[in-house]
Amino acid sequence: MPTWEFYARGRVQGVGFRWLVQRIAIQHGIHGYVRNLSDGSVYILAEAEEHVLESFQLAVAAGNGVIRVDDLEVYKLSSAKKYHEFEIK
Repeated sequence: MPTWEFYARGRVQGVGFRWLVQRIAIQHGIHGYVRNLSDGSVYILAEAEEHVLESFQLAVAAGNGVIRVDDLEVYKLSSAKKYHEFEIK
């Protein structure tokens, strides 16, 4: 299954961004996880079909009234561990 990793930068820590990402992932049927990084960014690992990941990317990049994603780097991985749910770490 396609696996993408994302690095989100902007106002993404301390504003509920991980919970927003988890909600979007569950709505899209995506497995993986999201976690804060020490540099103030957020890391997301997501497994799903390509078209689902594309939709997920757009939804995450949109943020909301409090959350602001200034930059969302995306990397397609050749292989990754298989996940059965979407977790906040």
